[in-house]
Amino acid sequence: MVDTTVQEQNGTFLFPAALNCRVRSLQHMEPCRKGCHPAPTARNPNYRSPAEMGKIIIYEHANFQGYSKEFTGDIANLKDVDWNDCVSSVKVFGQPWVAYEHINYTGQLLVFEEGEHSFVGKEMNDKISSLRLITEDLHHPQITLYEHVDYQGKSRVIREPTNLARGHDNDIISSHKVQRGAWLLCEHSDGSGIRYIAREHEHFPNYKAINFNDKLSFLRPLLPGKRCGC
Repeated sequence: MVDTTVQEQNGTFLFPAALNCRVRSLQHMEPCRKGCHPAPTARNPNYRSPAEMGKIIIYEHANFQGYSKEFTGDIANLKDVDWNDCVSSVKVFGQPWVAYEHINYTGQLLVFEEGEHSFVGKEMNDKISSLRLITEDLHHPQITLYEHVDYQGKSRVIREPTNLARGHDNDIISSHKVQRGAWLLCEHSDGSGIRYIAREHEHFPNYKAINFNDKLSFLRPLLPGKRCGC
């Protein structure tokens, strides 16, 4: 029979040779020089690489005509791949993408969620210069809106698409904190005007920084896509 008795010596717990390890305290395990190596850490089953999260295919013309190019990760400047200001339609697989008017994810924006978008619209046709993949877990979204800057005044927790123009909180919001998901914030109730993407764990203390103070009328969480099999 193998001896598995644990003994204490000068504050150190000695395990028998069969177990080949020792521990200085019950909270601190220390492997011996030989053997007793920790097992490799298993891959997080919830981990998703950018390629697994999804991809976007951009097309030169409407209705998916002309040349096309595929992306599985952010591209800050479409000039780097000779595709600046020439996108007219897109197909999205998996997580949403945000298209920006200017390089480095600036200027006006459009959100493209999973599906086929045969025309990007007159506002952004042949004007897209950068693309960003939304990587957050978009299930169970939540954002807290505040009446004043620095998270002061009346607050309101939002978990679903909300048209503030129909209630008491239209054009009075000045700051926010995002608890979960990613959110599209719009100046007007029809989704037009200034648009902003608020991402998970973002704390935005003052909407004046983006000329958005007391202008929020509509917001909605971005929709999760299916796991991409590409």
